[in-house]
Amino acid sequence: MDEYEYSELLKTLNIQLVNITNILKPKELNVRIKEIEDLEAKQDFWLDVENATKIGIEKNHILSKLAKYNKAYEALNGTNELYDLAKLDNDEDTFLMLYEEAKDLESLILSTQISLMLAKKDDTLNAIISIHPGAGGTESQDWASMLYRMYLRWAQRQNFKLEILDYQNGEEAGLKDVSFIIKGLNAYGYLKVENGIHRLVRISPFDSNAKRHTSFASVMVSPEIDDDININIEDKDIRIDTYRASGAGGQHVNKTESAIRITHLDTNIVVQCQNDRSQHKNKASALKMLKSRLYELELENKAAIEKGIEKSEIGWGHQIRSYVLQPYQQIKDTRSNIAYSNVNSILDGDITKMMEDVLITNAK
Repeated sequence: MDEYEYSELLKTLNIQLVNITNILKPKELNVRIKEIEDLEAKQDFWLDVENATKIGIEKNHILSKLAKYNKAYEALNGTNELYDLAKLDNDEDTFLMLYEEAKDLESLILSTQISLMLAKKDDTLNAIISIHPGAGGTESQDWASMLYRMYLRWAQRQNFKLEILDYQNGEEAGLKDVSFIIKGLNAYGYLKVENGIHRLVRISPFDSNAKRHTSFASVMVSPEIDDDININIEDKDIRIDTYRASGAGGQHVNKTESAIRITHLDTNIVVQCQNDRSQHKNKASALKMLKSRLYELELENKAAIEKGIEKSEIGWGHQIRSYVLQPYQQIKDTRSNIAYSNVNSILDGDITKMMEDVLITNAK
């Protein structure tokens, strides 16, 4: 990197920080923090535990945003001052230091920008994910299990928790269906970009002729909604079926119909849960999944109306990403139009940058 390239990079980063400042409005956030602190100073504030908890969560979110913003602001301002002094003194050592730190500064501004993009209330929520293999039997079921492992490894990298709601093994390999919750701050904000059809091209390990196969799997992501969001589901709107759980669980699994499947008749959305030995707990979990799916569907419909497009364009028929393992190795996202060569690390859960690239593209 030479001085001209570094100068252009600084211009870009300063413009990005101005945009971040205009959208984040740190002065207004600081005013809100002062309001919350005044509320907390009142004796009766803590009597309403539920309200105090909600406001406490809001305060922590604001403080987290401000901390990230202030770190980026101070780092960039300090860099601007050093750069101006280095130009005045023609200080080659300072120039060299700034060039070496350029990548870290760029990453810091990007991280702040991403945090701003995850500013919606739903973005902070946990994510409920369901993965379903497409047509193709064992091949597609194996691909679905590869995707499940990818998200599992991503959750582990983020120190997030994962709770399995439903898991059905494939007949020979892979899985027929899996639903799970990833719990962590901004889990839904990141994972919502995974919503859609994922395509795999590879030499099938299940084909004795070693032919190339194309497989598909759908990934459905919805926020784990809280009690503040009212989704009304009446008994007449759903059909509830019970069946015997098929996963691990000892003799109990084979003897009782503890697993629950709920079909929403109007939308034909189907959710199921067999995680617990209690049918009541499985029903509660399945209803939570259904409410989250209906809420996500409502968000999609609103987005489609705002953009003036047909619902099908953002539905399950939309292929969002291709994973090519043969005859070359490349993963390409159709939304950001960016290709990635680190295929093995991505399939091992290194997907944060790929998701951030989509978030940035969508914001543009």
